[in-house]
Order: sequence, then structure tokens, then C-alpha cells
Amino acid sequence: MSGSPILTVSGLTKSFGEGEALTRVLKGIDLSMQAGEMAALLGPSGSGKSTLLTILGTLMRGDGGRHEMLGVDLVNASEAERTRFRSRHLGFVFQFHHLLPDLTALENVMMPAAAAAGRESRAMQTRAGELLEAVGLAERRDFRPAAMSGGQRQRVAVARALINNPALVLADEPTGNLDRNSADQVMELIRSINRTMSTSFLISTHDEHIAGQCPRRIELFDGRIVTA
Repeated sequence: MSGSPILTVSGLTKSFGEGEALTRVLKGIDLSMQAGEMAALLGPSGSGKSTLLTILGTLMRGDGGRHEMLGVDLVNASEAERTRFRSRHLGFVFQFHHLLPDLTALENVMMPAAAAAGRESRAMQTRAGELLEAVGLAERRDFRPAAMSGGQRQRVAVARALINNPALVLADEPTGNLDRNSADQVMELIRSINRTMSTSFLISTHDEHIAGQCPRRIELFDGRIVTA
């Protein structure tokens, strides 16, 4: 990778509680990612993986340190600025797909774009249809989640994460609720998107098999990065 990193974090700290109940979760994280990178974030339970992803996704603020993405200082940005940044430049995939059960696959994929714009548009419908085709689910566009398999629902969630053309997709255990075959299909999809769209992915996982499919490993232990 060459050029300036799209994401830079240095000295990032985060604690919860106070007094004797104070728990230091992140203890000075230094991390950068380049455009088009695909990295696995590994670490045991309680190591701080989910907290780090939540902060990188601007869903929570760290207590201290530097957090910049695409040249924007996200530490000193207002909540409104962080919300706009999140909707334009970040995508999210979770262990549980979080699709809305009463919406079709197409409507679920469109949702982040429609929420950001305050309305749906023909262009959004076209883009959502293209993404469903890209994830191999063009024929399921009018199906609701209950009529799809777990792997299909997770592929819809990946398409939804891409609707706003994010620079970085944060995935928190995206295959943790799937069988091995479905998990491998989702990872092959993510690798394909990474190659063809140059979208960066940071994938939190405890599964060495999944991590082995990522070109880069970032290991977190006791609130600190030990391998990057």
C-alpha cells in the first residue's frame, strides 16, 4: 500500500466506570490503515476489540488520543459532524445481521442511504439492486429476511454496508453466527469486494480460519495492540 493512510489512531484510550470499579479497556492504541486494506482484528474476549470498533465507527468517543480518518479530526468533531461522516464514509456488518424483518432485501440495503437523505430515490433503488446482484442475491431482492438463509441474510447485510460507498467497513464477528460453509461464502464475498471496489475492511474475529483469509493481522491483548 502506498500514499497516506485513510485511518490513523494513536494513543487511543478508553475506560469504563470510576473509582474502584474503573476498568481500562484500551490502553494506548496505535493503528493505521491504508485504502484497500483488509485486516483481521483478533484477541480474546475482553481484549477490547468491540470497544475499538465502536470508537473507530464514531459510535463512541475515546477518552484520549488521536483519531483521524480521511483527514478529518474525529476527536474534536461535533456529534453532528461525526454522524454525517459515519453515514458517508463508514459501513458496518455485525454478527447478527440486524435486517428489518418487515422490509425486503432491496429495502434493507437502501435503508442507510434513505436515512441519510431523508427519502428514497430511484438512484438508491438502482444502486441497491446492483449491490444485491454483486452479492449474488438479485433474485432475492423482494424477499424478506425470514424467507432467506442465514448466509443470505448476512450477504444482504454486507450489501447494506456498501450502499453509501464507504471507504472503510467495520465488521464485528460477521461470520460468528454462520456455519463454516456459509462463513466461507461471506468471506469470499468480502475478499471479492475488497479486490474489485478497493473498499477497506477491518474484521473482528476470534476464528483463526477467518483471520487466515485476511492479508493482515492486528492482534489485541489486554487493551494493547501486540501485532499489527
